[in-house]
Amino acid sequence: MAAFIQKLFRNRKANPAPPAPVRREQTPENLEKVNRQDDKREQQAGLLKSAPTDGQLEELATSGMTAGIRIEAAEALADKAALQRVQKLAKGKDKGVYQTVRQKLQHIRDEEEQQRKLAEAIQTLVRNATEQARSDDTKLFEARLEALLQKWAEVESRASQQQTTDFLQAVHQCRDRLREMQAEKEQHRHQQEQRNQRAETLSLLENTLDELKRQDPDLEPSLASLDALQKTQENRWLEATRDTQVDKQEQKAYENLMQTLRAYIAAVRRLGQHREEITSLQNPAEGDPEDETGANKAKDILDNIEWPKDFQRPSLLDSLHRTAGKPRPAKTGKPDAEEQAHLTDSLRQTLDKLEATLEAKQLKESRQLFKTAQNQLKNLDHHHSKSLQPRIHLLGGQLRELTDWQGFATRPKQISLCEQMEYLADQPMEPEAKAERIKELQNEWRDLGGSSDRDLWSRFKQASDLAYEPCKAYFSAKSGLKKANLETRKTICEQLRTFLENADWQTIEWKAAERIHQTAREEWKAAWPVEFRDNRSVQKQFDELLKQLEEPLNEERKKNEALKQGVVERAEALIDHEPLGEAMNQAKSLQSEWTNIGITRHREDRKLWQAFRKACDQIFARRDAHKNEQEQRSREADEKAQPVLSASKSVGADASKDTLQATLTELNSLKSEPLSAGAREQVSNERSRLSALASNRQLQEQIETWKHWIAARSTSTLDSNALPGHWAELAASVGQPDPVELVIRAEILAEVPSPEEDQGRRMEIQVQRLAEGMGNSASDNDKSEQLEMLIANWCVVQPVDVLSEPLAQRLGRAMEAVLGRRS
Repeated sequence: MAAFIQKLFRNRKANPAPPAPVRREQTPENLEKVNRQDDKREQQAGLLKSAPTDGQLEELATSGMTAGIRIEAAEALADKAALQRVQKLAKGKDKGVYQTVRQKLQHIRDEEEQQRKLAEAIQTLVRNATEQARSDDTKLFEARLEALLQKWAEVESRASQQQTTDFLQAVHQCRDRLREMQAEKEQHRHQQEQRNQRAETLSLLENTLDELKRQDPDLEPSLASLDALQKTQENRWLEATRDTQVDKQEQKAYENLMQTLRAYIAAVRRLGQHREEITSLQNPAEGDPEDETGANKAKDILDNIEWPKDFQRPSLLDSLHRTAGKPRPAKTGKPDAEEQAHLTDSLRQTLDKLEATLEAKQLKESRQLFKTAQNQLKNLDHHHSKSLQPRIHLLGGQLRELTDWQGFATRPKQISLCEQMEYLADQPMEPEAKAERIKELQNEWRDLGGSSDRDLWSRFKQASDLAYEPCKAYFSAKSGLKKANLETRKTICEQLRTFLENADWQTIEWKAAERIHQTAREEWKAAWPVEFRDNRSVQKQFDELLKQLEEPLNEERKKNEALKQGVVERAEALIDHEPLGEAMNQAKSLQSEWTNIGITRHREDRKLWQAFRKACDQIFARRDAHKNEQEQRSREADEKAQPVLSASKSVGADASKDTLQATLTELNSLKSEPLSAGAREQVSNERSRLSALASNRQLQEQIETWKHWIAARSTSTLDSNALPGHWAELAASVGQPDPVELVIRAEILAEVPSPEEDQGRRMEIQVQRLAEGMGNSASDNDKSEQLEMLIANWCVVQPVDVLSEPLAQRLGRAMEAVLGRRS
């Protein structure tokens, strides 16, 4: 507003008020100009109301007749480049248009930034879903997947088809993993239930057999009950071992128990069948039991009945045994009467507790007490156990009734199914696993025969519908995934068709073609699930295209298999080839040749490779055998060298010269032996050590000899014939130094100090030697040679009358210093 007012009154502030204008008459030219401007303004306004193009809007925004037309045109512009051009032209000229365009561009930039962030969010969701599908981390797997699905629901409408396909594919893989996890958990639960059923079956069979063994043998058991028990436990064991691994000992225990029960039932049944015959044999009126015919018949009946040895024999069979002439089995020992009475009291207390738990319908405690009672009954003899067996039978029947009541009561089971379904409705499970669990509960409801209670049925139905509600969205999304996978499969078919139409089989890269074949199959398999009906025609196309691709591939594979077969045959021919090195080199060349051969069928390639590998192994096995032979010779040589090395290591610096020389000779004799690297190194080290000892010993002898010659020369007792023949030449090469200079030169060589009175003379000699280029940088060997020359001059040239013992001692010390460095 302030800007508008300032613009309106700008001329008034700048100039004084002009005089009132003289009213002039409107000329025809002015009227025509005004009319043209009005027409143009109306024309521009009409253009804005019709659907102008971006170019027309841009023109109106920059050259409209009025500010309103320009601003309206600028507001209608949507193209970013056009807005930027208008902003550039309006800057500093049309503030209203400039501000309008600036706001429009800012709005566009905001939208672009929002779109960029949305695209990043979508890409992040797709990446996170893919990573979760591949991740081995199963912690909070389902919760993380649900969080991804919730975020995806917010951006799904903005995602591309490819992004939707990738996300749904990853989600499908995640759900597959969830199903696997749930299936594994369910399998573990089922296996645990089977283990429990097997344990209960073994316990029931064991308890039943123990009870039958302890009961009064004359109380005939119910065959119908025993048959029912046998069949139910056989079916129970069959279900408890279906599709699972059973421990061999557990299976063996069941078979032994069931076999014992079957044998007992069969014996009881056969006893009933022969009862009349047994009675007739026992009736004196029918015949004498001692009669031979009766005894034979009694034996036949006993053999037919085959009464199990582990069960007490009825009195009827005892009499039959007496008739047959067979003794009654000896009874096992039982505790004494006092202990029997104590055990009887304990059993009665256990039975009292059992009655109390049965009345309280405590199944678990009742089973434990009943088992305890059976174990206590085993320790009683027949006399004490006979009075308690009916009570145990009665309580056992009550226990079975309680077990049946709690295991098969219909209404409590249906109430439990309702509660399970209601609990399932509140659980954030994977949809397919939840749908499967809903189906299982519904099947269990049907297996119970339904319910006449409408309220109970309505409760179950309502819980089922509520539990299935979250699954609807998933199966709807899965339908979309099926469509996307079908489109992916169609694209694979198009790509295969294009490849086959353009492939040149004469120059094609066969490994690349094989990879295309493999990749097409993998991508086809990955594009799952799909709708079966819609996929049939696409599947047919894919199969035909794969067949067209496989034909040239198979021809090339067979050709390469023939080449590899040739390589195998050549390798087999090298097994006995000589020399071995040539055979090994050719085998290596064949390995390179094998690698360069192209594609083959996997199964055939494995067979050929095994044959080729076998031939190469046999070739290189010869090398290994040769190597082993060499190692054996080395071991023998090492064993042979070990005493020599032991003796050598015992030789020290105080050994005699002959001992050193003899030991060195033995070590040198080992040079030709095929020693191992370690042993050869030990021999070399010992040879070097002993050689050094011998050299030191020789050097010490030399030092002592030279010292003797030096002292003998100073005392005129030296025998010149004992000196080396070449010393005369060495002595002459030194010149004619006086004895003091000769000794100082020796001390300079040895780098030992000279007496204080000779320091000036020593300095002169050193300066002279430096001037002559004869510094003190000579090596030890050079110093030894120079010292030998000085000693030769002392012993050969120097006059005896000028030599003194102190000078001889100084020369000896210098000699020891020089030669001692070599030791």
